[in-house]
Amino acid sequence: MTFTDWLPALLAIGGYLLGSIPFGVVVAKWLGTVDPRTAGSRNIGFTNVLRVAGKKAGLLTLAGDVGKGWVVGWVATLLLTDETMVLAVAACPILGHLFPVFLGFRGGKGVATALGAVAGVAPWLGLAMLAVWLATAAVWRYSSGAALAAFAALPIGSVLMGKTWQFQVFAWLVSGLIVLRHKENIQRLWQGTEPKMGQAAR
Repeated sequence: MTFTDWLPALLAIGGYLLGSIPFGVVVAKWLGTVDPRTAGSRNIGFTNVLRVAGKKAGLLTLAGDVGKGWVVGWVATLLLTDETMVLAVAACPILGHLFPVFLGFRGGKGVATALGAVAGVAPWLGLAMLAVWLATAAVWRYSSGAALAAFAALPIGSVLMGKTWQFQVFAWLVSGLIVLRHKENIQRLWQGTEPKMGQAAR
């Protein structure tokens, strides 16, 4: 087998390992702030880091989590020609964030990383999802609600933008993973107990 034959597997492994880097924990240790695993919702993602460690830590975490998804998706589009392979590789950092090898496979909810991965392979769709997230967050101030709205828009947007059936399968799978990781948030939203952005976790 040639290097080209091995390339998809190498990118997938590299994408998973990059996705496994818990930027929320790394940033907290670097800045000497609260470990997000020990406070608030105990989630390693942007919202909890912002809540327990402040804006600087939150924004750096957001940049890292979005960036790792985007880099893998973008590199896959540059180096691979088969769309199914591109999308499979783009999914790897999302799986890495959800099930990180460096944290005993207990990770975050994948919103920022998944948004970055989508933007890496479909920039306009990624921007549309970001717009939905920002608009929903600005109006309702629920980070989880904004995430759910953005990823509900993913499969819809993939159809409206004329994406291939492979991409539409990818869109449904990614959105499904995000919804599953937010099942407790959905319950709290329904009960009216979900904290808004800026509020302490209950």
